[in-house]
Amino acid sequence: MAAAGAGAGAAAAAAVAQAIKASGAIIDVEPEEFQRILSRMDEGLVIQTLGGFRKKTHEYLAAYRGFFFHTKSEKRMSFPSGVEMVWAKKIWVP
Repeated sequence: MAAAGAGAGAAAAAAVAQAIKASGAIIDVEPEEFQRILSRMDEGLVIQTLGGFRKKTHEYLAAYRGFFFHTKSEKRMSFPSGVEMVWAKKIWVP
């Protein structure tokens, strides 16, 4: 039975590795750095959601120069006027 569990664990790890390859690099940054990155953009798209279990957090994801940047904040963040905002049900970061 332990071998079956190990096989399932290996399959799950392979699925996560494949998801990372498909999505590219996702860089987790502090909210202040996320805002600095967005201030460099004339226009762009930010995906946002409200998550958390006990404490609600605002979660954001944006692409810049071929990388995906992700952050979480206890407070709702504001962004430059050229940045388009899209609400998502959930942001999943592998």
